[in-house]
Amino acid sequence: MRIRASKPGREKGQSLLETALLMPLVLLVVLNVVNFGYFYVVALNLAASPRSGVLYSIMGFSTPGSLSLANAGPPSTANTISHLSQQDLTGAINNASAASLQVCSITLGLTGTGASTASKCVTCTGNSCGGAGAGSPAPAADPEAPNFLLHRVDVTYTFTPLIPGTPFGLALLPMTACTSSGGNVTCTFHRQVSMRVMG
Repeated sequence: MRIRASKPGREKGQSLLETALLMPLVLLVVLNVVNFGYFYVVALNLAASPRSGVLYSIMGFSTPGSLSLANAGPPSTANTISHLSQQDLTGAINNASAASLQVCSITLGLTGTGASTASKCVTCTGNSCGGAGAGSPAPAADPEAPNFLLHRVDVTYTFTPLIPGTPFGLALLPMTACTSSGGNVTCTFHRQVSMRVMG
């Protein structure tokens, strides 16, 4: 009985060929995992930011640092609702000042029902806020005003994944927040928190 020894060079060539064939697939999976992870980091931070802002708009006067309710904006002024919401995003997302913040609070007089509610909010982008207006989207009227007062913070943020290109955003495309155009993936998040306090 003869045992045939395989040639070492032939096995090395096979390993190189297998590696060359599998490497693109492995890289595609790894890069999609990176983008998918970044997607959820952004989603978690965008969910926390409006919650912090709306709690501060209701309970700001209960803190030792302030004896009155916080103003809605602008984000460049400390101790405002929009400043706190924007600071929650800073460091967690790439460009926090690009997020659009809509703030509706008691300091703007949001006590009415129906169409009058639309003029009680302010929209902030970057370091400034526009005049009082509906913003986008307009908040629903509080059904029990003036017994209850609506406080709302709405954050909208558009971003591109860390690794651009459609092949690296395949895991993101099924998400309703992401679209592909021209070979690039863009995701838009919209998170809002509304709370009511007794008037």
